Amino acid sequence: MSRVDHSEASSKFIEAKDHLEFHDRRLWDLRKKRDSESELLPEWEDLRSLASAIKEHTLSHLADYLEEFERNAKRNGAQVHWAKDAAEHNQIVFDIMSSNGASMLVKAKSMLTDECDMRPFLENRGIEVMETDLGERIQQLDDEPPSHIVVPAVHKLRGDVARVFSQTIGTDPDNNDVHYLAESQRQHTRPYFLRADAGMTGANFAVAETGTVVVCTNEGNADLSVNLPKLYIASIGIEKIIPRIEHLGVFVRMLSRSALGSPITQLTSHFRAPRDGTQMHVILVDNGRSERLGMADFWSSLKCIRCGACMNTCPVYRRSGGLSYGATYSGPIGVIIDPTFNLRKYSSLPFASTLNGSCTSVCPVKINIHEQIYKWREIIAKRHQLPFVKQQAMQIAGKVLSSPKLYRAAVETAGSSIDYLPRLMIYSRLNAWGRQREVPEAPPLTFRQWYLQNRGKK
Repeated sequence: MSRVDHSEASSKFIEAKDHLEFHDRRLWDLRKKRDSESELLPEWEDLRSLASAIKEHTLSHLADYLEEFERNAKRNGAQVHWAKDAAEHNQIVFDIMSSNGASMLVKAKSMLTDECDMRPFLENRGIEVMETDLGERIQQLDDEPPSHIVVPAVHKLRGDVARVFSQTIGTDPDNNDVHYLAESQRQHTRPYFLRADAGMTGANFAVAETGTVVVCTNEGNADLSVNLPKLYIASIGIEKIIPRIEHLGVFVRMLSRSALGSPITQLTSHFRAPRDGTQMHVILVDNGRSERLGMADFWSSLKCIRCGACMNTCPVYRRSGGLSYGATYSGPIGVIIDPTFNLRKYSSLPFASTLNGSCTSVCPVKINIHEQIYKWREIIAKRHQLPFVKQQAMQIAGKVLSSPKLYRAAVETAGSSIDYLPRLMIYSRLNAWGRQREVPEAPPLTFRQWYLQNRGKK
């Protein structure tokens, strides 16, 4: 399996200046709104510490809480299934639908089902799948994966959406009014809700004490997906478990504030039991999570509540776009999660970071994201998973930086030779800096030369 070349993929996004500027501005706006909301709560840092502690406790006793959730969910009337990987998850969904004669599925946004590539699996077996979240539906119609955990189509401008909708659901290609586009999608989707055989959601949280599936949305599509069809399926990663209903208040207060800078989502829905004459199925999915839980340096990534705050603040993500990561999870959280699925394929991602630590600072459950990024770099280097060019560059840099004389000579030579070297030598594939920017002019003196002239004799 070929490696994801984040640098090359991001260059396509960077070339589209309007998209780049909007993407950067929109996500930074979410970051600023998050800061404003958090500052309104004097107990914000206490909430972060408490949320982190709850997650750490839960992950330390995960098997017990999963079994408690299963007992209570079954007591409520739900049917509980266990999936060790994506293949098992997809097969379980297909079997549930087949046994009920269902051929049409309406689903709310779920990163887990994207992670499992569930939609193409079902579609190849004759089941129609409708994404009902607006952003996810835009991406589905454009045959693209989501580019952000919370706002899947944030990289698109209104003109892009108008183009996609005109080509797929027959809207006016010249009308890019956001209200018109949203209403058009709403009218297009409603009939699917009414004729669907089955509905599906993911879960923001699953409460062990009550066997409850909790889903937070702003569009109401999850509630329609659950309450209109007679068959409801919830796909839940095993790390989404929390022990008690009282703990839910901690996370609900933090989730939307961290994600969108709003005090709360429009709807926080609790799905606990099937209605009379209907079925409720819950699939608890591992898909590598148990293995990650055993990784001393990376287990805490399982605390993630999928708020996307780390993505909104990351200067690399904001300027490269989520699709450039080539994975379901992008941005800083993706950088530390994706290598656990396939180290070789995602070996370039930990280098798509400035290690500025902003991701860790905004994380509502205090995951040490930037430290884990650095640790992955160490592991990738030790396992010789660096691309050849980067390996050679690191070896040369190591020799130069370990020798003061060689370093001084290199700095002085580089500064004086920029004006004389052919442009082809500077702006080549070997110089990542020169791919998107001009190399700055060298100052007349290096810092050491200036210091010796001005301070060295004092």
